[in-house]
Amino acid sequence: MTAPSTGLKQQIWRRRPVMGAPVAHGASDHLKRSIGTFQLTMFGVGATVGTGIFIVLQQAVPKAGPGVIVSFILAGVAAGLAAICYAEMASAVPVSGSTYSYAYTTMGEMVAMGVAACLLLEYGVSMSATAIGWSGYLNQLLNNLFGFQIPHALSAAPLGSDNPGIVNLPAMILIVMCALLLIRGASESAVVNTVMVIIKLGVLALFVAVAFTAFTTDHFAGFWDKGFWGITGAAGTIFFTFIGLDAVSTAGDEVKNPQKTMPRAIIGALITVTFIYILVAIAGLGTQSADEFGSDEQSEAGLAVILTNILHGQTWAGTILSLGAVISIFSVTLVVMYGQTRILFAMGRDGLLPSMFAKVNPRTMTPVNNTIIVAAVTGILAGFVPLDYLWDLVVDRHAGGIHRGLDRRGHLARPRTRPARSFKVPGYPVTPVLSVLACLLVLFTLPPITWLWFTLWVSAVLIFYLAWSRRHSALNAGGADGYIPTAVPGDDDVMFVEDPKDHHFVTKHMDEP
Repeated sequence: MTAPSTGLKQQIWRRRPVMGAPVAHGASDHLKRSIGTFQLTMFGVGATVGTGIFIVLQQAVPKAGPGVIVSFILAGVAAGLAAICYAEMASAVPVSGSTYSYAYTTMGEMVAMGVAACLLLEYGVSMSATAIGWSGYLNQLLNNLFGFQIPHALSAAPLGSDNPGIVNLPAMILIVMCALLLIRGASESAVVNTVMVIIKLGVLALFVAVAFTAFTTDHFAGFWDKGFWGITGAAGTIFFTFIGLDAVSTAGDEVKNPQKTMPRAIIGALITVTFIYILVAIAGLGTQSADEFGSDEQSEAGLAVILTNILHGQTWAGTILSLGAVISIFSVTLVVMYGQTRILFAMGRDGLLPSMFAKVNPRTMTPVNNTIIVAAVTGILAGFVPLDYLWDLVVDRHAGGIHRGLDRRGHLARPRTRPARSFKVPGYPVTPVLSVLACLLVLFTLPPITWLWFTLWVSAVLIFYLAWSRRHSALNAGGADGYIPTAVPGDDDVMFVEDPKDHHFVTKHMDEP
């Protein structure tokens, strides 16, 4: 064990250097840069659209009624403000780890550990939730194509339900498939995801086209009946679905020219996702009353059921939509799992988790160990915990928007510590403050049980930090094996490594040992 050489106060507030950060004993120092702007944008779209439209619409509409359109706009504005802050941070700190790495660079080690707790719970819960939604659409597809479904006992969780099963086996199988693909390689996963996203967008275009044939404005009557709290409560649920933007920022170590590529991908994904969400929500609400969204018939595969009803029992459109949902929710789970494994990789490389989380397969250049661990934990959640329970654990996603705004307001605002960046937040400091306020508004609508689980989880992680992580941090004297190579903007063939102590630069080519 590496003994800390500084006091507790210094350990809590010490910050990771942007360039030349130390690598913990036994950890790999980098991943392979193989992802371009378009593929990274598709990561963001792929991780977001499937969750929001194929699952959340049936959760949000009963809360807000027709006013859910406003809920989507509020969630999009809040996510957009945070995304702009994300874009600047991604250009300034172009490494894996998302807001964990940003907080470590700007606000200190213990704050970064708290942010990591939010991210790990966020990704794990959302991954399991989307896998459960995939199970429902798979059953719908099998019923339409072959006239049978996976038995309820093997497609429903055993806990917290009036009609429990034994295990949600399809959800667990999906997580295993995603893990196998990620172990295969990041570039291969990016290609598969891009294909799935294109199919997803085509299927949603079909839904909109068919839905508008039955569109009537009568279904928007009573637009404001659910009131302020109903609309903002639905916005809280919808905001959870913008998790795809986080996934973009976890790819810093595998993106070509990350200082320019990551901001472009984040903004591009945000615009695409928000437009699609609102368009599909308007089309869906125009076909049926808000009350029907909460029916048992639509609880698992709502959009497919809507199309079947429009076509008076014809199942071809619903079958195509179910197929698209099966493919698209696969991409959601894939990208979210990718993001969580890269956050764990960054934490292991920094020494705040055991180095096994940052060990990379020399052939595929992927963190195999932590991918297997993530698949095991989230597979158990997906197989044995109901979807409604998982939705109650999303507070950390909203807290994420707050610490993104604080990152932008924090140490990076000081000229002495400000790293170079290719994108700057417009309207600073107003935009970060609005981002924080928007997230606080959403947080205020969440139920007490959500706050309870959030508090327990973050407390457990911070106790782990005080007991173990701070003593093994790569920032401790003698705690590092070397330094992280950082790509030069615009040059994929050269790496620079900066010693954080004396600021001398050493260059090396990527093909050198």
